[in-house]
Amino acid sequence: MLTKSKKSSVRKSSSKTIKSKRTKTLCISHMEDADGISSAALIKQAFGGDTTLVDYPGMTDVLETLRNDEKLKTLFICDLGLNKQNTDSFVELLTELRKKRISITYIDHHHLDSKIIAKLKKVKVKLIHDTSECTSVLVYDAFKKKLPDHSVFIAACGAITDYMEDRPIASKLLQIYDRQFALISATVLTYNIVGHQRRQDIDYLYYLVDELSESKFPHDIPNTYEFAQIQVGKLAEIISKVKASMKISKNLGHMEVLDSGASGAANFVLGFSGKDVAITYKERVDKGIYAVSVRGSPTCKTHLGKLVSTVSSELGGSGGGHDKACGAVVPKDKIKKICARNEFASW
Repeated sequence: MLTKSKKSSVRKSSSKTIKSKRTKTLCISHMEDADGISSAALIKQAFGGDTTLVDYPGMTDVLETLRNDEKLKTLFICDLGLNKQNTDSFVELLTELRKKRISITYIDHHHLDSKIIAKLKKVKVKLIHDTSECTSVLVYDAFKKKLPDHSVFIAACGAITDYMEDRPIASKLLQIYDRQFALISATVLTYNIVGHQRRQDIDYLYYLVDELSESKFPHDIPNTYEFAQIQVGKLAEIISKVKASMKISKNLGHMEVLDSGASGAANFVLGFSGKDVAITYKERVDKGIYAVSVRGSPTCKTHLGKLVSTVSSELGGSGGGHDKACGAVVPKDKIKKICARNEFASW
C-alpha cells in the first residue's frame, strides 16, 4: 500500500507526464487572402509549429478537432472574424481549451461585439483586436521582437491587399520598402493565393506560408509571376461578363458568378454599376450554399459587415467582415432573398 507521501509523489509525477505531452504549437489562419496567409507566416517565423489554413465556412469544423488534441499546448487564431452563427460555439470551445491550460491568442481586425470580448478575456484568452489595422500588421506589432527584418515586408503585403496600408502602423512599415516594389509584390502574392483556393490546391497555400516564413519575396518563389499573369487574364475576361450580366436596383448592383470567385467580380460590379453597394455570389455545389461577396463604395455609410452578419444569420447562413468589404454563405434556396431584403434595397 502506498503511503500518503508516495501517493502525492505519484500524482505529481503523473501530472508532469500529462503536461510534458503538450508540446504542439498551432496557428489557424484565414486561407483566402494575403492577410491570413501573411499572419500564418509571421506566427511561423516567431514561434514555429504547425499551420492550419481554413475558410470561414470550415472554421468551426477545424476548431472542433482540437477538443481531443492531447498534444496541443499553444494556439493562435488569426484573421478569422466571428458572426452570429458561430460566436457561441467559438467561445464555448475556447473556454474548454483554456480549462486544459492551453495558451490561446486570438488576433483579428474584424468587428467584434464587446460582450464577446469580455467573455474571451474572462477565460484569459489573449486578445489582440483592433479594427484600424489588418491582422498581419497586428501580429507583427505584437511579436516584432521575436521576428526577423523580413517580417516587415510580409505584414506590409497583408495591409496592401486588405486596403489598409494607409493606417498608422501599416503606413510606417510601407515606408521601409519602395512603394512600387511592395505593391507589385503584394499583388502577385494575392493572385497566387486567390488562384489556388480549390481543395486540391491547398498544399500550394501551405507552401506559400513556408516560403514567406523563410524570408522569401514573391519573386523568389518559382512561377509566382507567371501564375499571376494568368490570373490577370482571367480577371480581364470578367469585365465583359460583368457589363453584360450584372443587374442594378436602386442602390445596388448584383450578379451571379459562374466561373470565378465572387470576390474577384465584386469590385468590378461596384465600379460599373455606379452604386453604393455590390453583391456577387457563386454557388458552392459541394456544400449546397452560395458564397457571397459584398463591397461598398466610399460613400456607403452602412457598416456592411454588421448588416451582412445579421441578414445572413436570419436566412440560415453566416457572414460578416469590414464596413466596406465583407462576405457570407447562405443556403442555396435563400440567395435571391439577399438582394431583395429591404435593408439592402434602401442603401
